[in-house]
Amino acid sequence: MNDLRNGALRLLAENPDGCTAARMVAHGFTLEVLIELIVAGLATTQTEQVGRASQPMGRTHFRITEAGRRALQ
Repeated sequence: MNDLRNGALRLLAENPDGCTAARMVAHGFTLEVLIELIVAGLATTQTEQVGRASQPMGRTHFRITEAGRRALQ
């Protein structure tokens, strides 16, 4: 596993509620790396609606999977 993917998984493992896409990008992880983790089954996403009902926005959280945790061992 490359260093970027490993670093992203470590950050996710340290945050049981997951990390927003904005936080992951702020830590230097590209969306391409995050998509690779999802495709490989090492992370999942969940989008929640936030904001007012008249102007809802989606906030995406990335979470590590059990396979992702095993990959870190």
